[in-house]
Amino acid sequence: MKVLKFGGTSVGSAQRMKEVANLIVDGQKKIVVLSAMSGTTNTLVEISDYLYKRNPEAANETINKLAEKYDGVVEALYETAESKAEVRAFLQERFDFLRTFTGNLFTLFEEKIVLAQGELLSTNMFTFMLKERKVQVALLPALEFMRVDKNGEPNQEYIRENLGKLLAQHSDTELFITQGFICLNAYGEVDNLKRGGSDYTASLIGAAVKASEIQIWTDIDGMHNNDPRVVDKTSPVSHLHFEEAAELAYFGAKILHPTCILPAKLGNIPVRLLNTMQPDAFGTMISNKTEKGKLKAVAAKENITAIKIQSGRMLLAYGFLRKVFEIFETYQTPIDMIATSEVGVSLTIDNNKHLQEIIDELKKFGTVSVDTDMVIVCVVGDLDSENVGFEAQVLNALNGIPIRMISYGGSNYNISLLVKDADKKRSMQALSDHLFNA
Repeated sequence: MKVLKFGGTSVGSAQRMKEVANLIVDGQKKIVVLSAMSGTTNTLVEISDYLYKRNPEAANETINKLAEKYDGVVEALYETAESKAEVRAFLQERFDFLRTFTGNLFTLFEEKIVLAQGELLSTNMFTFMLKERKVQVALLPALEFMRVDKNGEPNQEYIRENLGKLLAQHSDTELFITQGFICLNAYGEVDNLKRGGSDYTASLIGAAVKASEIQIWTDIDGMHNNDPRVVDKTSPVSHLHFEEAAELAYFGAKILHPTCILPAKLGNIPVRLLNTMQPDAFGTMISNKTEKGKLKAVAAKENITAIKIQSGRMLLAYGFLRKVFEIFETYQTPIDMIATSEVGVSLTIDNNKHLQEIIDELKKFGTVSVDTDMVIVCVVGDLDSENVGFEAQVLNALNGIPIRMISYGGSNYNISLLVKDADKKRSMQALSDHLFNA
């Protein structure tokens, strides 16, 4: 069995939904994970914002606009008057449900219920369409099997057991539709896997059913060797190791959510990135196989702040680094890069929410300097220490560009360099030209 995930743009219109249906109805057994239609989750966030601000009139107006948009989709998506009436009745029920929140106290609990509606709408409409086409299909409600524990981590045993029960109820069915993103928490309340969590859903389902392959369908033909929005002459990468893909996803490759990698990696299930606009393209295959001695791609992470602590008196003292890290732990601020010397520690963060408090605490241990508007540019590939010369190639490519920090050795798959935001495009283009287009 394969697990296929289609994002919001892939089901963003009636025509796109029809194209996805043509892709998946082929007689092979599969579970299809769908996101909300593009723009829907943002609109639900807007509705929630109005409800937090106790503005029910604006919330209702936004709900009405969303309902009008979906009514247009119904007209274009279904063939018969009977189907249109059935789906409109379903949509009326869901939008009436949304309107009930405009008269009540609104908290995070209610917000998560509101945000879950996008996936419930798209999956039900898509299933209605398949049934109209006489396709044998079953809708698997994600809220009946997808669950996280008290720490917000997936309860994989619960997922495996309850998904198995649902599948057993439809033993003769080949095609299953379910929601991405949404889940229950440890207390049985509606929750979610955060933005981008539909990738995570697909990976967790793939691991639970021991899928032969997980496919992530988007609107680009695989993961490129650089950001095509910034750099000229990029091309898809045909194969990536799970660790390489995780590095690229974390450092800015938007096509894949970083959390998607782990369940598939642990289950040794290959993940293929494919393009709904070009379904015949090979895309990118991610697996536990490594292509030895090859650089694969460049990615960049923006809005980085670099912090340097200089303290000749305390740096070599026992426990100094522990005290520094405890400050960041106290303020729940992860560190991206770190470099040390005999007289200083440099590190980077991508969350400035508690920057001033962190600086105030660090000043107890030494002199602190801060650089904002920085970018981490990373080069990903097989960077095992036996592969001589890759580091020189990377640095030669950036000749003439000021580099604030370099991190290498923490991973066999990544060299990270910190540059000014103003040098981001020039750095990424230079790396592409030197490493891939020479």
